[in-house]
Amino acid sequence: MSGVGWGVAPAPILRQTWGMGLATFETDGRCAWANPREPIYVAYHDEEWGVPEYDARALWEKLVLDGFQAGLAWITILKKREAFRAAFANFDPEVVARFGAEDRARLMADAGIIRSNAKIDAAISGARIWLGMREAGEDFSGWLWGFVGGAPIQNRWTEIGQVPAQTPEAAEMAKALKARGFKFCGPVIVYAFMQAVGMVNDHVTSCPRHGAVARLVRAPA
Repeated sequence: MSGVGWGVAPAPILRQTWGMGLATFETDGRCAWANPREPIYVAYHDEEWGVPEYDARALWEKLVLDGFQAGLAWITILKKREAFRAAFANFDPEVVARFGAEDRARLMADAGIIRSNAKIDAAISGARIWLGMREAGEDFSGWLWGFVGGAPIQNRWTEIGQVPAQTPEAAEMAKALKARGFKFCGPVIVYAFMQAVGMVNDHVTSCPRHGAVARLVRAPA
C-alpha cells in the first residue's frame, strides 16, 4: 500500500468543490482532495484512508481524532497525530479513562495538540464509555461495524463532487454514539470517520486505491 510509482506533482492546480466545501487538486490519479504538496496527506490517502479497520482501540482513536478535527481541517490533526498519541498514552482507553485534573491541565498546556477543554473532556469521558461497553460484554468494533452490516459499503463515485457529506447510516451511528454519551460525533464527523476506517469505500473509481481497498474486504463475522 505504499503508493510507489505515484510521483508528487510539483505544482498542483487548486480547485474548489463547492458542494463539499473542499479544496481539490490535480493529483495524478488520486482522489482530488489529496494535496500532492503535502507528503503526509498523500501517504495518508495511499496507505490508510478507506482501509477497513476492525481493531476496537484503533477505531476509538480515530473517532477521538475526528472529534478534535471539528471546525478544523484534517491535515491539521494529521500533522499533530503523533503528538496526540504521546499526550493520550497512545490512545489506550484504560489509561485515558483514569486521566484526572493534573492530566487535563497537562493536555491544556500541550502546544502539540488542539487545546480545547470540551474536546479533551470528551476524549476522557469517551474512554470511560468505551471501557464500560467492554465490561458489559460489548465489542466496540462489532457495534460500530453493525451500522453497515459488518462489511464496507462499496460506492462507485466517478468524481469527488458526488461524495456526500453524510448518509443515513452516518446519521444513525451518530445518534447511537450520542445516546451512549460520546461527544463531537455529529453525522458529518461520523461519516468522515466511516470513510477513513473503511466502513465505506469513497475513493473515486478512477483512483487506484478504489480497487485496492475493495479487495481488502473480509466476510462479516
